[in-house]
Amino acid sequence: MPAPCSSSRPMPRAASSEGAGSVASGAGASAASGAAETPAGPRPRRDRLRWAGGARGPRLRETDAMRVLVAEDDPGLQAVLVQGLEGAGYQVDAVGRGDDAIDQLKFYEYDVAIIDWRMPGTSGIDVIRWARRNERPTAMLMLTARDTPPDRVEGLDAGADDYLVKPFDFAELLARIRALQRRPRGVDAPVITRGSLSLDPLRREVSALGRPVALTTTEYNILELLMRRSPAVVDRKAIAEHGWRDETDALGSNAIDVQLSRLRAKLPSAGIRIVTVRGAGYRLEEAQG
Repeated sequence: MPAPCSSSRPMPRAASSEGAGSVASGAGASAASGAAETPAGPRPRRDRLRWAGGARGPRLRETDAMRVLVAEDDPGLQAVLVQGLEGAGYQVDAVGRGDDAIDQLKFYEYDVAIIDWRMPGTSGIDVIRWARRNERPTAMLMLTARDTPPDRVEGLDAGADDYLVKPFDFAELLARIRALQRRPRGVDAPVITRGSLSLDPLRREVSALGRPVALTTTEYNILELLMRRSPAVVDRKAIAEHGWRDETDALGSNAIDVQLSRLRAKLPSAGIRIVTVRGAGYRLEEAQG
């Protein structure tokens, strides 16, 4: 995972990437004097991730501090958001592309995601649609210059929990985040159980007959998808999208078969097996005998 690198250049006044104004006042305005960070990394998609707070990378859940994902392609505004949120006590990761936002939501747990509408790669509204389609419990706050009633309706109907128009006051943004924090969400969903196999989505832990099952991140993501959709058949495209940062890599190789083989080897004691449905995909079923 790439380590952060920083720049000593002064950060410009934040402006909307969609032509709107800047943060009006409060923590965001004072944060604008901070420094930008642009990490380098070996993977072309991962090098667009800014590791906020001097961390070596995103964490699954290390503390009780609220975790926030910022998806904003304007470097100045992104820095204002990150520095202001960190100053308010949040743990923050930031990306500048929509496809990178999906990467983060695939693999890491966030309490709130602040999503710009218009970003390269994948639009913010499609990021939100992906999160809802894949049952991500993260609260979604759309932050955008699109301010017409139809825009607001489209954003909220796509799955956004709140909608804030640029330019905005940073104190109002913090208040909206606190309101989302108070709102009950699916993050408290119960443990998923199939046979003797249990999966805790909040802790990202799996156990069989009460004993922990050690899984890699990819194995966990595949198993979570199969368990959530069980007894339905899950096709290879869905598995690739859910389990890999770049699903084309998985679909163009035998990576899915390798991961499923490893996962199958870890499940015999759970009374559950992964069955291949020829020409359709895979599903879970209880082992017989």
